[in-house]
Amino acid sequence: MRALQIAELSGPDALTVADVPEPERGDGVLIDVEAAGVAFPDVLLSRGLYQLKPDPPFVPGAEVAGTVAEAGAGFEAGEKVMAVTGLNGFAERVVAFGPSTFRLPESFSVEQGAGFIMNYHTSHFGLIRRGRLREGETVLVHGAAGGVGTSAIQVASAVGAKSIGVVSSDEKERVARKAGAAEVVRSDGEWLTEVKELTGGRGVDVVYDPVGGERFLNSVRSLAPEGRLLVIGFTEGEIPSIAVNRLLLKNVSVVGVGWGAFVGDKPDVIADTAADLERMAAEGHVKPIVSKVYPLEEGAQALRDIEERRAVGKIVLRMR
Repeated sequence: MRALQIAELSGPDALTVADVPEPERGDGVLIDVEAAGVAFPDVLLSRGLYQLKPDPPFVPGAEVAGTVAEAGAGFEAGEKVMAVTGLNGFAERVVAFGPSTFRLPESFSVEQGAGFIMNYHTSHFGLIRRGRLREGETVLVHGAAGGVGTSAIQVASAVGAKSIGVVSSDEKERVARKAGAAEVVRSDGEWLTEVKELTGGRGVDVVYDPVGGERFLNSVRSLAPEGRLLVIGFTEGEIPSIAVNRLLLKNVSVVGVGWGAFVGDKPDVIADTAADLERMAAEGHVKPIVSKVYPLEEGAQALRDIEERRAVGKIVLRMR
């Protein structure tokens, strides 16, 4: 079968089409992949910079959607599903763990399904379980036009919270507002001052930060008393640090959000999150915004779009 393989750790250009053996189902779910989501960890994997470090050659890709090829693990052949696979998703066929596989909502395309689980489960876990977000609160979302950011805006809206998006361009502002952001500020401007003005000087209750880097200190400054800053990731590259007396002064918290590591051995948590997100999808609150769909052969370009920060919404590979 065809797959996109990383033969050397030299970045997105190392991603090439290869002929690889088909997987055996075993106890998992064998899926004919129709679409695969592309994410920032795939870029890191291509350079050997991710915490997971498989030896080349390997097939990246952690999230897929398609059709069940053989009955098993509670699924029937022919059912439309979406799944998290960890690796091997950039291939025409993959095996997924049963508890990490879910039926595709009727309102979703396969491309939307391929961009759903990682982003939306992370946002649900971060905002609701780790961030204790409540109705009527305000969330500041960095990277608000990306796949992670748009998912956070939508999950916050489902809770009844208001979102302020931080973006870098007019195009990204349009995407953040499409996702449901009530207000949008620019990352290259006086965004902290604007956020304080938008909240009447109080600050925000929660900061959702997949970016890190230099804006981290101002994110702490943007918090209202008893606010929570959620550490999602570090797409800017730099892992920030802070003097903890700043947390003491306003009784604010910095909270780690490591969804994948936490739920790996907790299928009940995955199931509960999936059920609540299914409800949110049925009510029309959550639906991935897919900006570009590349054919399998153009996978390297998809990774370059993410690495060079041109991506808005979710980028997806069409495998068939």
